[in-house]
Amino acid sequence: VTGVQTCALPIWLGGDEFVVMLEDLSEVPENAAVQAEAIGEKILAVLDQPYLLGGRGCHSTASIGVTLFGNRPDSTDEALRQADIAMYQAKAAGRNTLRFFSPPLQVAVNARARMEDDLRQALKANQFILYYQPQVDRGGLLGAEALIRWKHPTRGLLSPGEFIPLAEEAGLILLVGDWVLEAACTQIAAWAHRKETAHISIAVNISARQFREPGFVDRVLAVLNRTGANPENLKLELTESMLVDNIEDVIDKINHLKPRGLGFSLDDFGTGYSSLAYLKRLPLDQLKFDQAFVRDIMTDIGSRAIAKSVVSLGQALGLTVVAEGVESEEQRGLLASLGCQSFQGFLFGWPLPLKEFELALPGFAKGSAPK
Repeated sequence: VTGVQTCALPIWLGGDEFVVMLEDLSEVPENAAVQAEAIGEKILAVLDQPYLLGGRGCHSTASIGVTLFGNRPDSTDEALRQADIAMYQAKAAGRNTLRFFSPPLQVAVNARARMEDDLRQALKANQFILYYQPQVDRGGLLGAEALIRWKHPTRGLLSPGEFIPLAEEAGLILLVGDWVLEAACTQIAAWAHRKETAHISIAVNISARQFREPGFVDRVLAVLNRTGANPENLKLELTESMLVDNIEDVIDKINHLKPRGLGFSLDDFGTGYSSLAYLKRLPLDQLKFDQAFVRDIMTDIGSRAIAKSVVSLGQALGLTVVAEGVESEEQRGLLASLGCQSFQGFLFGWPLPLKEFELALPGFAKGSAPK
């Protein structure tokens, strides 16, 4: 094969990943890139066309990553790796687009690869820790949300936003999610032996990938049995995006777990894709409306109207409504005047490691931030 070849798409080929190799392109890399881009755009245009599947209209989009390797001594794996890097850049740009590999991308992917290796090691070396943020009402502490942190050996304490997306991409989110669930249930069981903590429920965020696993219900029940945690003190927080793919599966799994005593909350309500038809059918216990509405509630009429609507909706459905991101007494007062009685946010307490959270319990019990 002569000239500059172009290879598109990734190293680990799944059912929706393909490689295209172009031969006899220009010897000049710049010209070869123009030719490859033109062909890539044609592929995108064809794949963007609607089609019938089982009599139903469907629509798909693609993301294409391109690398030029020609007569360079790169291995096949290296060429595919470069195309993979570029493809993820295309996805990040909004999908249905095309991106070329460049050296700065190599730097980024090397960092990502190191981070992925570190993440795998973190699971083996137990480098994760749970922080707890209080949820309160007018009567005091309702429970706490468990929030994972990573005690990275060189980068220090990392927040979820710095590694959870990578865990999703690398297929490690199931292991991370299992760790969080196990740690939270272990803590529920430990708190059960103390009068001042026995009533505390812990809310755990469940990823869409985790919840969709066929064995999810059995895994949750196994963790409860193994740790001895009271199921009534465990609340699973779901996101609206889970409702889009298979609402029947969501309902079925909730219905299998609720009789055991578990609670279910719909997190970040108002920012996702759920409809009222879905919400009416879901056997939930709680709605948490997103902090984006709380942040501007004092000045933005729209945010205030949304907050009032969510509170009214929750009351009509018999659900507890929790306002997230409450940072001031003014916000809490206005939310209370709208009928919201449960809150979470910096006003009441930052996410804290276990020992600090337990020391702050007297302040949480009064429904206010600890002094």
